[in-house]
Amino acid sequence: MNTLPVNWLTEGLLDFEYKKYLLLAYLQAAKSEFGKQRLYPIFSDLIMHYRNLQQVKEHKRLVYESFPQRISRADFEKLELVYEKIVQDDETMEQIEEIIQYATPLFSQALGEGKELYEFVERHLEISPVGITPMYHNEGYLFLDTYPGKETQVYAYHITVFENTYEKYRGINTRHLQTVRRSLAQTHEHLKVQLIRERQELPNPATFLAVAKLPIPVEQSLLPIAKRSLVKYVTQLAA
Repeated sequence: MNTLPVNWLTEGLLDFEYKKYLLLAYLQAAKSEFGKQRLYPIFSDLIMHYRNLQQVKEHKRLVYESFPQRISRADFEKLELVYEKIVQDDETMEQIEEIIQYATPLFSQALGEGKELYEFVERHLEISPVGITPMYHNEGYLFLDTYPGKETQVYAYHITVFENTYEKYRGINTRHLQTVRRSLAQTHEHLKVQLIRERQELPNPATFLAVAKLPIPVEQSLLPIAKRSLVKYVTQLAA
């Protein structure tokens, strides 16, 4: 996939037409990914670039840190190099402002398309507990049923809680354990019992089932959204 460097705004040739070419090629690639229902990693990448643009717009002086430097004088007696910025304020900032003004609405539009795809996948994904759910929900198993419902992807999950003075954040890590071909005999409940027998480190695991109602790419969309949906589901259980 066509990617965009983190410092695309300031690195390389500082020319509006050149930056426009880079940006449009990148956004076209993002649109192509969304058309295939592939949300990640492009959606996270878009969010990062949009936030960077906003930061540069609000604090233009920080842009200088992204520009290359060249040696203007070498002080060999003190073994010290003195650097001079290649760019000058007025001309550089005028170029950057023009690029930002052009890029911002395009990024906003692309993010809107990504958000629509995220919500579409989320609406067609159902999460429910498998068997009796214990009091401890931050570790256990996630069963992911891909459409049309013939296979179950089995993951071990662990939710980590981060706190600061103002907020509490939850992150989730998953590890793929196996892919199970389901049958009338191989139910989700039977699969949970089998895991308990085979993996005694979790004698009473929280186990949740995420079912996709449409054919959705697993790694690029279904699994990332299922993980986020599971965190929300577990958070509500703990409330």
